[in-house]
Amino acid sequence: MLESYFKAPFTVNRLRAGPAGKYVDGFVERLEREGYSWWTARRYVRCATHLGCFLDARGTALEALDEETLGAFQDHLRCCRCRQANGGTTQDAWRGVRRFVEYLRDMAVVEGVHTRQAPPLIESFRLWLQQHRGVAESTLYRYTRGATELLDALGNDPKQYDARSLRTLLLARADSCGIGAAKSLATALRAFLRYLSAQGECEPGLEHAIPALAGWRLAALPQPLAASDVQRMIEACESTSPIGIRNRAILLLLVRLGLRAGDVASLGLCDIDWGNGSFLVCGKGRRQVRLPLPQEVGDAVLRYLKCRPAAVTDRVFVRARAPFRCLLSSAVSAIVTRAMRRAEVVAPRHGAHILRHTAATDMLRQGVSLDAIRAVLRHRSVEMSAYYAKVDLGLLQEIAQPWPEVLSC
Repeated sequence: MLESYFKAPFTVNRLRAGPAGKYVDGFVERLEREGYSWWTARRYVRCATHLGCFLDARGTALEALDEETLGAFQDHLRCCRCRQANGGTTQDAWRGVRRFVEYLRDMAVVEGVHTRQAPPLIESFRLWLQQHRGVAESTLYRYTRGATELLDALGNDPKQYDARSLRTLLLARADSCGIGAAKSLATALRAFLRYLSAQGECEPGLEHAIPALAGWRLAALPQPLAASDVQRMIEACESTSPIGIRNRAILLLLVRLGLRAGDVASLGLCDIDWGNGSFLVCGKGRRQVRLPLPQEVGDAVLRYLKCRPAAVTDRVFVRARAPFRCLLSSAVSAIVTRAMRRAEVVAPRHGAHILRHTAATDMLRQGVSLDAIRAVLRHRSVEMSAYYAKVDLGLLQEIAQPWPEVLSC
C-alpha cells in the first residue's frame, strides 16, 4: 500500500523503519478508505513520520504519547527545521498529525490524547440522557456542560447542595450572559438535579430551587425571509459542482418542508422511500414522522446522490472533503449562512432555523390550516404553530379591537 504513494524503495524502507513505521501502512489504508487524495495522503504520512522522529529524539515511545508531548510537538512545528518537515504548512502538518493520532487512538495504540476525562457523575448523566431521554448531540453537549459548571462551582458532593447556593450560581451566571444562555443553563441544571435526586445523590426537589428567568416565549413576531431572497439563495448555489448541488438540496429541504438542521444532518439513505415519494424524519426525542417528498426536493436530492462521494456512512449529506463523514447540525446552519451572504440577503439572524420560519409563514399565507402546519413542523402543541399566525398583519388588523377612547385605525 505504501508503494502506491512513494516510488523510491529507499524512501519506502526509511518510512517503515522509522519510529512510526509499523503504523504507516495501516494509516495509509485508512486515508485511502476515507477518500483522501493522493497528494494529501502522501503529505500526511510524512507528518506521521515527523511526529515519530520528534518523539524518538525526546526518548519517548509513540505508544506513550500524551497531551503534554503533543502540545510540545505543536510548538515545535512553529519553528521546525527538521529534514522530515516537508508536510506543507504548519497548519497542514498539524492537520496530518491529528489524523494520525486519531488513527492511533482508534487502534488502541494511545489513550486519552485530545480527550478530557469527565467526572463519573457527568459520564453517568450523559449515559442516562442517551439511553432514557434520547436527546440529540447538541442537547447532550448543553446539558453536560451545564452539569459540569455546577460541579466546578459547588463541588463533587451533591449532598452538600442547597437552594441558596444553586440560586446564587444561576443568578451570577445570568449577569454575565444573555437571557438565552441563562435559560439554557437553568434547563440543564434542573435536568441534572432531577437525575441526581433519582439516583439518591442529593435531596429531592432541589430542581425547584432553580428560579425561572423572565423571557416570554412567542412574544416577538417571526422573522421569515422574502420569497425573492430565498430564490436568490437557491440560485446562488453552483449547479455544476458537487458542493453546490449538495447545498441546493439542503436549502430546498429546509425551506420547502421546514426541517430543522438536525433533521437534515441525520437523514439516512434508507429513510427515503422513492417509490411512495416520502421520507422518514427522526426529530426531537427520537420521534419519527413520515413526510411527503415534493418533486422539486426529490429531484435535488437524487441529483446530489449521483455525485455524492463514496462514504462509509449511510447519511445522505456528507462533507465535501475527505474524510467524507456525515454533516453536523452546525455545518447545515453554516451552509445556510454562507448562502445568505452569497445572495446578499439582509436578515436579523442567520442559520437554518430562519428557513423553518419562512416555510411556516409561506404555508400560512397560502391558506394552510394551523393543524396542517403543526403536522409538517412536528410541533407537540398547537400554540407553537399559532406563533406564525401573527405574520398575517392584515388579518390581525381586521380582528383587533380599538383601544378605548381612541379612533379605530
